Amino acid sequence: MTWLLDVSALVAHLVQSHEHHARVNAWWPGRALAVCPITELGFLRVACALGSTMEDARTVLAESLRDEAPAFIPCDRHALDSTAITSPRKTTDIYLADLATAHGWHLATLDEGIAHPAADLIPELAVGP
Repeated sequence: MTWLLDVSALVAHLVQSHEHHARVNAWWPGRALAVCPITELGFLRVACALGSTMEDARTVLAESLRDEAPAFIPCDRHALDSTAITSPRKTTDIYLADLATAHGWHLATLDEGIAHPAADLIPELAVGP
């Protein structure tokens, strides 16, 4: 199975200070992962909003793409090909889940609010006794 990363998953993986960095990195190893232009652009936007310069954010992303070699999927569906939803806040989430589905993949996310059969919530870290 291949998982298309959503923006939250990619940000949590690449930003060490992110509250879910350990959670995503515990889930990450050995998985077939993918990115698309939306997740790459979202990472750059969020990394800069968190205080990185664009140059630093681009470097971090480039190193990750080089070292981890996730699959790349173009955004090859029209926005109107996605499932119709009523919330404008969920349009990108549903588009990404539909994009993953169109390629036989799932969407890896930290967002519990994505109601789509292809959206897989990255599990919480197990808490020891």
